[in-house]
Amino acid sequence: MSNSSNTLTSAGKTSSRLPKWATSFGVQIIAALMIGLALGLVAKATGSTTKAPNGLGATLQTIGSSYVSLLQTAVVPLIFTAVVSSIANLRQVSNAAKLAWNTLLWFAITSLIAVMIGIGLGVLLQPGSGTGITKKAEYAGKTGDWWAFLTGLFPKNFLGIGASTSVTDGVASTSISFNVLQILVIAIAVGVAALKVGKQAEPFLNLNASALAVIQKVLWWIIRIAPLGTIGLIGNAVAVYGWDTIGSLGKFTVAIYAGLALVLFVVYPILVKTHGLSVKQYFSGVWPAVQLAFVSRSSIGTLPLTQRVTERNLGVPQGYASFAVPLGATTKMDGCAAIYPAVAAIFVAQFFGINLDFSQYLLIVVVSVLGSAATAGTTGAVVMLTLTLSTLGLPLAGVGLLLAIDPILDMGRTAVNVAGQALVPAIVAKRQGILDESLYNAPRTGTAFAAETESPEASEDTRELADAKA
Repeated sequence: MSNSSNTLTSAGKTSSRLPKWATSFGVQIIAALMIGLALGLVAKATGSTTKAPNGLGATLQTIGSSYVSLLQTAVVPLIFTAVVSSIANLRQVSNAAKLAWNTLLWFAITSLIAVMIGIGLGVLLQPGSGTGITKKAEYAGKTGDWWAFLTGLFPKNFLGIGASTSVTDGVASTSISFNVLQILVIAIAVGVAALKVGKQAEPFLNLNASALAVIQKVLWWIIRIAPLGTIGLIGNAVAVYGWDTIGSLGKFTVAIYAGLALVLFVVYPILVKTHGLSVKQYFSGVWPAVQLAFVSRSSIGTLPLTQRVTERNLGVPQGYASFAVPLGATTKMDGCAAIYPAVAAIFVAQFFGINLDFSQYLLIVVVSVLGSAATAGTTGAVVMLTLTLSTLGLPLAGVGLLLAIDPILDMGRTAVNVAGQALVPAIVAKRQGILDESLYNAPRTGTAFAAETESPEASEDTRELADAKA
């Protein structure tokens, strides 16, 4: 009886188990990319457009936008509860101020390297010459503003909520948005206040810790359906924009992606290696977040997964990661705020026949290193570019020339942003001696959330037991 039962149990487990490669989160995302690409091409070939999507196009658009909405919905409670918890945990950390200073310093160092690469590629490849474009498109969108950064630090309400109303054909529509930078300020203030209150704040801190655990569980559910969201996001991008919009801006596109590749695959590995860490482990650890960033085009939307891979895969302590990663998601953008504005500013200058001198190149460096903070309240490469152009005195009409291919460029920019947002906390943690290197060097389980359901050790024991019974 017992032998028969064991056989059935073993057989049941064996038959339900999938190959390891099939359960890998990375493999699932890559498969979803290919499926989304194919469906996007089909939708475009059958006449789907932005204004008049067909059935397939509308389905892809709905799936993609719904998934990004799910991610962004989780961002606000995650940042608040995680930052409050991290500040509460700082009671046990003696070098909290030093960690914060080193984080900002390495944000600036990596941004400086990225913008120098962008300037070098802009000068070398001359992306603004010989484009064949005659129309000097106008730009009427948001512009970067240093003063907006300072005023944006002050929350207008407790939740950092903003509302904007637009009227189209006599119909008014109101959209609600959250200012992530303001939420970060609110969370820091609440966390510090809780520490000052002391014992009376313990129930609040316990409730906050419980809420954080619940939010993390919900996030695990959201991340597990990322392959489905990927199909919708990449499919919609191909159906709406395709790849034919690159056209005469080919040199500019090549310059941007060359810069992104140099930062992601050369600069970051060098920084990892010089700190005595494994490059392979860094990429395998951060890759799930990089993949999701590429298809979602949102550092904020990818924030939950970025924070989890930074903690679970790269071994950065939760108390520090929950402070550094949200801060990086709003102010650390090597793709959007360093490489892109540097190359784009040089493109605009060359297109309009304006010669840049050394002082103007120096201004590009200063704006790129410091400017991401100035656009944190309205995060976006286009806003960052307007800040750079206005500082240099270049025509803002040049922004309109680049809007057609911005979604294609934004995928690569966001991927590099996220990779850097996970890299800096790992480097700082290593330099301060608080990095869990055993976790950093541990074999990857395929998803940053594997430990939410069972520990790697328990999972391994289960597999060994099933193999023995078989």
